[in-house]
Amino acid sequence: MTSHSHCISDFTKDDIEPVYAIELASNQHPWSKKILASCIGGRYQSRQIRHNEQLCGFYVADVVIDEMTLMEICIHPDAQGQGLGQRLLDDLLHIAKHKQIKTIHLEVRASNLAAHMLYIKNGFIETHRRTGYYPCATGYEDAIVMQRRL
Repeated sequence: MTSHSHCISDFTKDDIEPVYAIELASNQHPWSKKILASCIGGRYQSRQIRHNEQLCGFYVADVVIDEMTLMEICIHPDAQGQGLGQRLLDDLLHIAKHKQIKTIHLEVRASNLAAHMLYIKNGFIETHRRTGYYPCATGYEDAIVMQRRL
């Protein structure tokens, strides 16, 4: 897989169906199509990654003045483990620097070790935990709250 076969771009309302399909395939408790559609334009950065023209993943970030919150980053299960999450995170960091963002915030499920390690590798630090924040198969699990200053 070469980097030339990847394309990262904004997603639009025309992309909602395939984005929503990835959301459903990737999450036990997915966002609704309406919520995804509401995160296009305005203060949101909504970006998708394609490999050989196939939509493989996306992220949604919320920008308020000089702070950004990564609300979701999602890679289709069939495309995980190929560095696409890192590519999306690199894109987010590039946009954040361009927009002169000072701090990026995010939350990650305590059970999502791959994502947690990705964020640590990219300079995010745990600031606190929200106990029992996310619903899961066994009841609820903690959200690890992380941030990175730019």
